[in-house]
Amino acid sequence: MVDQRPFGRTGVRISSLTLGAMNFGRRGNPDHEDGIRIIHRALDEGITAIDTADVYSHGESEEIVGKALAGGRRDDVFLATKFHGQVGDNPQHRGNSRRWIVRSVENSLRRLGTDWIDLYQAHRPEPETDFDETLGALTDLVRQGKIRYIGTSTFEPSAIVEGQWIAERRGRERVVSEQPPYSILARGIEREVLPVAQRYGLAVIPWSPLAGGWLSGRYHSGLTAPISGRAERLPARFDPTLPANAAKLTAVDELATLADEAGLSLIHLAIAFVLEHPAVTSAIIGPRTLAHLESQLGAAKVTLSEDVLDRIDAIVPPGTTLNPADTGYQPPSLTDPANRRRGGTTPRAAGPVR
Repeated sequence: MVDQRPFGRTGVRISSLTLGAMNFGRRGNPDHEDGIRIIHRALDEGITAIDTADVYSHGESEEIVGKALAGGRRDDVFLATKFHGQVGDNPQHRGNSRRWIVRSVENSLRRLGTDWIDLYQAHRPEPETDFDETLGALTDLVRQGKIRYIGTSTFEPSAIVEGQWIAERRGRERVVSEQPPYSILARGIEREVLPVAQRYGLAVIPWSPLAGGWLSGRYHSGLTAPISGRAERLPARFDPTLPANAAKLTAVDELATLADEAGLSLIHLAIAFVLEHPAVTSAIIGPRTLAHLESQLGAAKVTLSEDVLDRIDAIVPPGTTLNPADTGYQPPSLTDPANRRRGGTTPRAAGPVR
C-alpha cells in the first residue's frame, strides 16, 4: 500500500509513510504487545521506516520497537532515533555534546536490540553547543559503524546551512535529512526549510501531519475545552479558547467540508497534502492504536487534484502557521529577553521536546 521514495541523495529508498513510535510506552499506549502488533501491521503493509527517540517514554518506546524487530525483521527496516532531550531525572542526561551523544547512542542501541542505527538525529538545536562538537561526535559514530546517517529535527534554515558548511570545511559527515513539523495548519517550513532542503539534497520526513490530532476529525468549532491529556499538558497548542487555536478550529471546519466534497476522510486529505510537496520524502504517522494506523495507511495512495490544493491554499495560505506554538522550536533569541538586552546573560536553549 505504501510507495518507496529516495531518501535524499543517499541512494536509500524508504516508504512514503514512516511509522512514528512516540505513542508507544507509558506516554501513550503502555501495552507492549499491542505496540508490537501495530508495528508488525505497519511493516506488513509496506512501511519500511520507523522513527523513535530516546526521550519517548524515557526509552520505553525504543524498547518496544526493539522487541518488534527481533526475530529477523531488523534488516528490512530503516530505523531512526534521536538524542537531545533529557532522559530520566539526571539533568546531565541530555544535550548535543560529544559526552552525551556517545553515551546516548549506546543506550539506544541496547534498547533497540541492534548493532546499528540507520538515521541518528539531533532532536532539537542547542545553540550553546558548538555544532561542530555535535557533528564531530556523530562523524565518529558513522566511522565506527554504529550509525549510518546523520539527521536533524526542527532546525532553522540557518542551522541547516551551517551543518552543510561545517561538513564541507571541516571534513565532517554531512547531515542528510531534516525532520520538521508540517501540516495544513502549520505551513511555515514552506518559506525556507523546504527550499533549503531541496537545494542541498536533504531528505525531509515531517512530523505531525495531523497537526497533533487537529486534523483527525475529533476537533470542530463547537469545542470549548481540551479533549485529551496531551491537550491539557500543552494548552498553548490545544486550548480551543485561545485566539490562535480558535483560528485552527475555523480552518478545520472548512477543511472537513472540503474533504467531504472530495470524497476523502480529513485524515487522508491532511496526510496526502504533506506528501504532495516535492521536497517531502516521507510523512511520519504516530498511531496509538491499531485503528489509528488503519485510518492513516490509505493516505499514501491518495493524490490531491489541483482544485483541492488551491482550496487548501485559500483556507490556510502557503507559508502560514496559524499558531506559532506549533512550530516545535523557538530560539533563545525569542524566548529569553536577556538575549535582546545589553548586559543580559547567555541562556540555555531548550524547550519541551515533543
